[in-house]
Amino acid sequence: MGIWRWWQRRRRIALIRRAALPEDLWAEALAHASELFAGLNDREKRKLRDLTTLFLATKKFFGARGLALTAAMKTVIAAQACLPILNLDFDCYADWISIVVYQDSFIAHREETDADGIVHHGSEVLAGESWAGGPVVLSWADCAPGAHPHGPAGNVIIHEFAHKLDMLNGVANGMPPLHQDMSVAVWAATMTKAFTELRTTLESRTGPPAKPLIDEYAAEDPAEFFAVLSEYFFMAPVYLRGIMPAVYQQLTLYYRQDPARFRADASLKPGFGSCSLSGPLWTDNRGFPGRAGCGPDGCKPRGGAGG
Repeated sequence: MGIWRWWQRRRRIALIRRAALPEDLWAEALAHASELFAGLNDREKRKLRDLTTLFLATKKFFGARGLALTAAMKTVIAAQACLPILNLDFDCYADWISIVVYQDSFIAHREETDADGIVHHGSEVLAGESWAGGPVVLSWADCAPGAHPHGPAGNVIIHEFAHKLDMLNGVANGMPPLHQDMSVAVWAATMTKAFTELRTTLESRTGPPAKPLIDEYAAEDPAEFFAVLSEYFFMAPVYLRGIMPAVYQQLTLYYRQDPARFRADASLKPGFGSCSLSGPLWTDNRGFPGRAGCGPDGCKPRGGAGG
């Protein structure tokens, strides 16, 4: 261990002890998303509590439009935000500092310049958004498990922080930095195949819309595919393992977790079978530099278009 890592570890241990999380706040955070944390063993819960403590001590929360953020609300968000990095590194969240929380869905104003140099102005209603090197923006009303536009497998916190991990390569494109023991080629082939199958099925359906295997917002682009699949990985892992075993395996290698080992979420039912179509490699770098949410235009609210 280098001197920097040694010093950083000592500093974090001291910070965890100094900013110890009150028992009632921790219990409330676990209860808020009980199914999400139910299978964690005692060691994992202690580790998650330490990460949550670090998160609360090093990040800044801002309530938007007069929202008064309570310690309980902050702890709920922090605990779920830290679940994806439980077996990664807290440094994955090191290049940004702020979380902005609205009471409900919020309006984001956009300015886009097209290929002809014409500037277009617009606005959209969102439930969550992530900026590269900048804040995560959340709607508190959508932070309850299952309240997210993606239904019972949805989790806006997991979704937006998956975007943060994806952005560690410089752009949200569905390819987060992989571990040394992972194969970029296998990840690319696995994700491309599943993404292409989903898109092909959605584009080829006729008649009344059928319910897809996963929320069709995942078909927007590779960045959204990774974020939505991360929601399923933590919220409905048994279901995801059943319909996309190869994708689930890649996510277990990346997150270094296997939530399906202790979960039962068989209540989720697919609306149609999968295809068997190959697609191009996952290397086209499509994404949205600067921001990402539940789609190319951010995360739509409950009941909103594209949700």
